[in-house]
Amino acid sequence: MVGVENDGNAAAFDRAQKVLVGGVNSPVRSFNSVGGVPYFVREAHGAYVTDVEGRAYLDYVQSYGAVILGHADPRVTKAVSDAASLGTTYGAPTLGEVRLAEEIASRVAGVEMVRLTSSGTEATMTAVRLARGHTGRHKIVKFEGCYHGHVDALLTSAGSGAASLGIPATAGVEPSVVADTRVLPYNEPPELDESIAAVIVEPVAANMGLVPPDPGFLEELRRRTSEVGALLIFDEVITGFRLARGGASTFFGITPDLWTFGKVIGGGLPIGAVAGPETIMSTLAPIGPVYQAGTLSGNPVATAAGIAVLDALAEPSYAMLSGRAQQLAEGLQKVISESGLPVQIPRVGPLLGIFFTDTPVRGYREAVASVSRGVYPKFFHAMLRRGIALAPGPYEIMFPGLGHSIDDIERTIDIASAAANEAREAMLSRG
Repeated sequence: MVGVENDGNAAAFDRAQKVLVGGVNSPVRSFNSVGGVPYFVREAHGAYVTDVEGRAYLDYVQSYGAVILGHADPRVTKAVSDAASLGTTYGAPTLGEVRLAEEIASRVAGVEMVRLTSSGTEATMTAVRLARGHTGRHKIVKFEGCYHGHVDALLTSAGSGAASLGIPATAGVEPSVVADTRVLPYNEPPELDESIAAVIVEPVAANMGLVPPDPGFLEELRRRTSEVGALLIFDEVITGFRLARGGASTFFGITPDLWTFGKVIGGGLPIGAVAGPETIMSTLAPIGPVYQAGTLSGNPVATAAGIAVLDALAEPSYAMLSGRAQQLAEGLQKVISESGLPVQIPRVGPLLGIFFTDTPVRGYREAVASVSRGVYPKFFHAMLRRGIALAPGPYEIMFPGLGHSIDDIERTIDIASAAANEAREAMLSRG
């Protein structure tokens, strides 16, 4: 007997821990960094998720940015249903993957060719391999606190779940694997030489909380990589098609050499992509010497969902997204500050972060210092008890989307006032 399906959250977690490592299939979903038992989602619609106990939460996780139109958007669910009714995978080309690649290329200046993968991690892994194969060099530069998936060569001084769990690096990655990876502070342009194959960067760091690029930082990366013949890789798994119609490169007016995408382009289904000009992309097999493959790459169900999402994201959508995010950021800054808690609510377009500190955060070490104060877990649970779901980790960000109404935003701000006061009292009682 497998078990009944009307478990509460605690019972569901007990079951999960017996068959899933840590009770989850991705560490970021655990409540290790905030304490307590995770809620298990039964269903989701629009801006809300409902757990197995029937409690609804106003959701700002939105599958960590994979959902932008709102949960179970009818345009996406119809596209998925229609595609699945014809077959879920073929191991052969489909016109759907062609159309999705064409849509990506039409939106992002500089993208001429695309290789679809099944995850953002696969995309960044491919981008690094491609950069090395194309340049004939081996060294990679990444930045502290930037997370590029669980690629061995890049899983050092990473953000996101690795930071939340106190794992700046990971067991199982041999020193030789990261020997050619240089890790440098975000927002500080590095000195480069002709041994560097590529610099990979989140154009907006969104895995150590939200850390905007300093004015001139991305421009200087572009200039310095060009000078030494290294490739500049924008990891846009989070920012792609969320910051703007053409992603971060459009938002900031900077063209990298390679892009990685994910999340939004799958409409909530597993997908990733590496993209760039033909001169570089043609280094990939089957027409070039750099091998990459995937049985489910370009999956017809995922590509159908992604096309439905991108078709729905016209220019007015981005004005609406940024407007809602601005209202939320300003409201949270005001009510949390009024509680007496020090707080920074950084915002870039529709992306929001939260740091419980007096001063703006420019890099990973400042983010760690903010998190070490221990305020976030108390604020997280105070919000959750009142029906607002934030990410269960202090290094994640908030994803207000098109499913969030003005009323949702105003409700969140009102609840945050009470939650902030509760968190402050808890901090004071702790001494």
